[in-house]
Amino acid sequence: MSYLLKLYSVSAVTFLTFDFIWLLLIAKKLYQEQLGGLMGQTKLVPAIVFYVIYLMGIVFFVVNPALEKGSLLYALVAGGFLGFLCYGTYDLTNLATLKDWPYLVTIIDLIWGTVVTASVSGITVYVAQHFNWR
Repeated sequence: MSYLLKLYSVSAVTFLTFDFIWLLLIAKKLYQEQLGGLMGQTKLVPAIVFYVIYLMGIVFFVVNPALEKGSLLYALVAGGFLGFLCYGTYDLTNLATLKDWPYLVTIIDLIWGTVVTASVSGITVYVAQHFNWR
């Protein structure tokens, strides 16, 4: 398996595990209460496209540079910043344009995006370093 495919695979398994736990077990009730009528049925194709693109961004912008620097700390900080930027773009746009978008969801999503992206980046770099991938 190629180097980048290994990195992508570790990132994907880690991110999907964390995000599904978050979405299905932890935040589901909060989103239903806070977003109410704004929520619709989940559309699988756009969700898959999001995960594919976002994971490519994590590997390209965070994991690969962190491995080149040999720095787990870089992966955690840059991953957190990427998550904050991306989730902030989504949530702050919704807050700015949607009539009933709640501040609480924006704050929680910004924290979640920061934490999950930092964690996935750090775990992926740790695994790659541990197995000496290069």
